[in-house]
This record gives sequence, C-alpha cells and structure tokens, in this order.
Amino acid sequence: MSTVTSKSQHKLALAKDLVDDIELARLSPENLILKVSRLARLVGDEEIERWLSFELAGFVSDDSDSLEWMEATGRLTDREKLLGYWQPFAQIEAQIAANKIQLQQVSVPDVTFAPSSSNPHEFVTGVAGVNVTQATAAVAQVLRHLNELNSVVTRLSGVRSRILALLHSFVTRTYYELEFSSRQESFFDAQRVAIDAKLTSACGDVVKKLPAVYDRLSDETPEAISQALNTCRRILDSFADSLFPPCTETLDVGDATLQLTAQHHQNRINAFVFKNCRSKSRRKRIRQRLDGLYDRISTGVHSEVTAQEARFLFSQSYLLMGEILLLAESNPQSAQAAEASTS
Repeated sequence: MSTVTSKSQHKLALAKDLVDDIELARLSPENLILKVSRLARLVGDEEIERWLSFELAGFVSDDSDSLEWMEATGRLTDREKLLGYWQPFAQIEAQIAANKIQLQQVSVPDVTFAPSSSNPHEFVTGVAGVNVTQATAAVAQVLRHLNELNSVVTRLSGVRSRILALLHSFVTRTYYELEFSSRQESFFDAQRVAIDAKLTSACGDVVKKLPAVYDRLSDETPEAISQALNTCRRILDSFADSLFPPCTETLDVGDATLQLTAQHHQNRINAFVFKNCRSKSRRKRIRQRLDGLYDRISTGVHSEVTAQEARFLFSQSYLLMGEILLLAESNPQSAQAAEASTS
C-alpha cells in the first residue's frame, strides 16, 4: 500500500468515525473538538482549524475571526457591546449541565394565604399582619431565579446546537469528499494498472520515457515545462511507431486517404484506431482528442503553458494511449468490417 493511499484511508476512516461520534454523542466536548481539529489539520482546512482553536481555548474580542465565529455559533448576545458567551465549548456544556441540576433542585416555597377581601390592590391584612405581596415575595424570587436559569440553559443549548451542527456539517462534507476521492483513486489505480501493463507489453520504449516527464513536471519552470511537453510529443511519436510501424501504403478512411510514412505519426495512430474500433462515434472522439493533444503539446513546446495545463496534457495523453491500446481487447473484430467512413 502506498503512503498516499494509506493517508487517504486514514483520513476517510477518521471522518467516518467522527460522524458516528457526533451523531451518537460518544465523546466529551473537549475530546470531540480535538478529534475534529485533527481531521481539519489532515485535510488542510485552516479556517476550521482556526475556529476550533477558539472552541478549545475561548474566544477573544480583538480578533475578526473570533468575532465571526462568535456570530456563527450564536454566542454574541449584543454585538455593539460585545456581550456574549466567550468561554470554550467544554465550559458551555458544563454550564448547561450545572444549570439543569439547579433547576431540578430549586423548589417553590409553599405559601398559604387566604385574605378575607377581594381588594385588587392586595392591601388586605393577612395572617399576623402580613399582606399578599410580602407573603408571596419568596415565591416570586424563586420563580425569577428559575426563569433566569431556564433562559440561560435555553440560550446555551442553542449555542451548543449550532456548534454541533457546524461540526457535523464539516465532518460529513469532508467524509463524502474523501469517500468520492477514495473511489476515484481506486478506479484510476485499476485503470493505471491496466494501461501500464499494456504499454509495457506493446511499447516498452514509451514506458521508459514516462519518468522523465514526471520529473520535469515537478519543476514548474518554463524550461522544464517545455522539456516535459517535448518528451510527451516524442512519447506519442514512439507510441505511433510501436502501434503502427511506418509503411509506404495508404489507408482510405471515408473520403480521406491516410499517408502512413514515418513522419505521419497521427495518421498511423488513427489507422490503428480505425482497424480496431467498430464505433464511428468513438473513432471520431479519439481522432479529435488526438488532434487537440498534438496541437496543444506542439504549441506548448515553443510558447508558455502553465505547469497545471502541462500536467493535464500529459495525463490526457497517457489515458488516451491506454484507451487506444485496449481497443483491440474490447473490440476483437476488425473495424474494416464496419462501414469504411468517419463522421
């Protein structure tokens, strides 16, 4: 297993595990933040890393990133006065739990009062001269305290829900991206193995030139890019020589007559495709891709092409050679039996 594949699988396994951690509430707040921070670091998400550093150590009022995440998590209660919940996520959870315990422990005093008058102003003298307001003061105080506790729990629970929602969104998004990437890697690895085997068997000289292109494309200087594209052009020419050696004959393809001499590399590749592919539309697609690659690679040798485009050109050349080589395997019958024309 390659190091790259191993790292990819590790990130995917970590993301999958975190989805379960969040949905099943398996970790404490601090451990959850630390674990998500690790995933963010592995995938290179600096924005999430920055946010989680505040969730671990607490938020600050003199940092723009801190204030943005304060708003995103619903922590700010007054932006102008900078009032809000600045503590770490673990302390948010602890405060919620502590307030819930207080709510369970606080009891409303039992006050019995039976006035003999229905005076709306409640100035009627009660037991031992105590009026209604005085008799119910303790109850009112407890009720206010309960409301305050409940209000704080409600607000902090909202903050907690937003934090968990943001964590879940990041983790699930990352998981599906890694899952897709993993499947793509598996698919392309399988294709690469098949193509490498065919290239080695059919045209070993081509395979020997591939490492030189890789090395030059890693150096993004204009000279290295030009050399890489020049080598890529020679690879396509060598591919043509191995696939369909030059000859003095010609090949009629529809209204066109293909010259098959040493200098007609594209024609000889197209001749091989014509003889091994029955599908007219596929032959047309391959011919157009080949024309585009030869044209752009030849242009890039003498003019500026970015390193990114050069890598795409090389990758497309590699994949096209693989597809052409696999034609005979997937279409064993000669295309000469098909209608001798192209669209």
